[in-house]
Amino acid sequence: MLFADLALAQRLEAAEAQKYLDYAAARGRMHPELAPAWEPIAGGYAVYAGDDNPYSRAIGLGLHGPVSEAEIARMEAFYAGRGLAPELSLCPLADASLVDALGARRYRIQMFMHTWVRPLLDEGRMTKDERWPAVAGVTVRQIHPDEAELWVRTAWHSFAGDDVAPPDDLVIVAHATCWLAWLDGKPAGAGMLAIHDRVAELFGTSTRPSCRSRGVQTALIHARMAAAAATGCDLIAVHTDPGSASQRNVERVGFRLAYTKVTIRRGDLTD
Repeated sequence: MLFADLALAQRLEAAEAQKYLDYAAARGRMHPELAPAWEPIAGGYAVYAGDDNPYSRAIGLGLHGPVSEAEIARMEAFYAGRGLAPELSLCPLADASLVDALGARRYRIQMFMHTWVRPLLDEGRMTKDERWPAVAGVTVRQIHPDEAELWVRTAWHSFAGDDVAPPDDLVIVAHATCWLAWLDGKPAGAGMLAIHDRVAELFGTSTRPSCRSRGVQTALIHARMAAAAATGCDLIAVHTDPGSASQRNVERVGFRLAYTKVTIRRGDLTD
């Protein structure tokens, strides 16, 4: 049984922060005119990946001791210099000094996000197929080098619908592997797997609307869990919206809730 203490939070948040940095770097290679950037602050990072981008927020702050007013001011200056209100993904195990300071500076809740975790340890005499059984009719594998465009198209259509053309700036994160699920011989879903310091993270999991309720997401989870275990990871994490279908799927395969994070943004001090 995992205990969701500060040490666990430090590992999970470091893995997610690395994903933010990799995303910003990849976006910068595709669109250098956006000038993505990041800055280490208070044990985490302030990240900028472009305007109106969900990765343009601070992450991992306050997990390694008290946070000073000067550090918070530096984070705010990082975003103010880019014309953005400062936004932060706040872990509930962050030091109380950070929580108190943000409250005094009128930060407001934007959204909640669950962080789920599962150990990847030897499970007795169970075989891989017993731990992560195949789903009938669904095949999952890591994409081939020439399938990047197919992966992007499948991932986008799974989120936006088959009739919406994908934008030209979708980013495949460095240091992550892309996976496709096939149902009846056709691409049905997509997902990604990133690894940092023996912590694997599942993200970007999606299923085409016409293929839902057929076990596609479960198959994508099983395949990436098996791949992470094969590399020697001891933990695997995933983030979901509270009460979502994704939450139901990860609970079914043994993930437990580590904590719920809150995304907060500084409000207009004049209102």
